[in-house]
Amino acid sequence: MLLFGLLTNPLEFIIYIVALIIALTIHEAAHAYMSYSLGDDTAKLMGRLTLNPLAHLDLWGSIFMLLVGFGWGKPVMVNPRKFQNPKLDNLTVALAGPISNFLLAAVAGLVIRFIPMSELLTIAISILVFFNLTLMMFNLLPIPPLDGSKILALFMPETAYIYFQQIGFYILIVLLVFSSEIPVIKFIMEKAVNFIFTLLTGAQVLF
Repeated sequence: MLLFGLLTNPLEFIIYIVALIIALTIHEAAHAYMSYSLGDDTAKLMGRLTLNPLAHLDLWGSIFMLLVGFGWGKPVMVNPRKFQNPKLDNLTVALAGPISNFLLAAVAGLVIRFIPMSELLTIAISILVFFNLTLMMFNLLPIPPLDGSKILALFMPETAYIYFQQIGFYILIVLLVFSSEIPVIKFIMEKAVNFIFTLLTGAQVLF
């Protein structure tokens, strides 16, 4: 497990924690700001229009991120009835999180590729790229309550999607807890994250 490997290197562990906090905070804050910009003030009323990590970190999501390499932040509550186009705006809000992670990873990845820097700084920025790509890809999986499931909502009957939402979390937990025996998510994540990481940075994932 990722956490146990990090405990042997305190400095790398600290870098991982900081990168995790940044990635999760940016992701959830992007949801909140996009929702607010589309007319829903729910996130603002709940104190989510902020870059304060304490408002966005989820205990179990952070633990899973450290244990198995992927997880989630505290979900941003949305009231689709306040949107002008509920289905499309809801999807826009959902995609704002993964897109924000990709943009941060892209900028940091290009810095690594084109700007010479110390080995420690390169490692730190590489970890930031890795966590942002990991959070992006994980949340694009089409399993409720992840952001990718909102794409399915455009094509599924409402009653079927509501049922899928009710069981989606349990499907997700099973796939996470038994990721060694059922490596579906792990396989998709590793292939996609490693490919994009190399594309952005010109290097291979070494952690």
